[in-house]
Amino acid sequence: MEVNIQKINGNWDLGYSLDKHVLQSIYLGENQWGHAEFDTTRSEVGEALFLLKYRSDYTKIPEIANQISESLSQYFSTACLVIPMPASKQRARQPVREIALKVAENMKIPCLENLLIKSVNTPQMKDIDSREDKVNTLVEAFAINDVLGDGDYDILIVDDLYDTGSSLEAATKVLREYSKIRNIYVATATRKR
Repeated sequence: MEVNIQKINGNWDLGYSLDKHVLQSIYLGENQWGHAEFDTTRSEVGEALFLLKYRSDYTKIPEIANQISESLSQYFSTACLVIPMPASKQRARQPVREIALKVAENMKIPCLENLLIKSVNTPQMKDIDSREDKVNTLVEAFAINDVLGDGDYDILIVDDLYDTGSSLEAATKVLREYSKIRNIYVATATRKR
């Protein structure tokens, strides 16, 4: 898989994304039901993520996770555990969770699904206008489970798509309050910009 790695900046210690999600999107007009149609060209990882999330093609999980591990794990060599970004939408199978589990397996470190949890439901982030409101809504929705033993931990948050960074910023804010966490790293499959 060809990737175009880019550093993503935020309140975390270090973050990287594999590639843009969409390379080009051309408006074609409206279909017979009045819905906009586009001719969209995605990056290889963007297409794999699209097929996973919106076409339920679970064969893309190892492909995406292996690419994250192969391309980005060198930047996070001190990470001793992986956590998936809590899902914003309930699905029978959570793509981010499964990608994170495979990344952790590849890196030979544990994946803790219950360290950072979403304790209350929130509206979809795309329905909240301001970035600050998104972050505040999520900070209030996230909670920490005290599941780590004594020590200082460097953690890697795995997410599927980096857009404004508000979800990752909120997660990082909440995780910084947990005294057992030292460094917070972020890896995403794709980015909007």
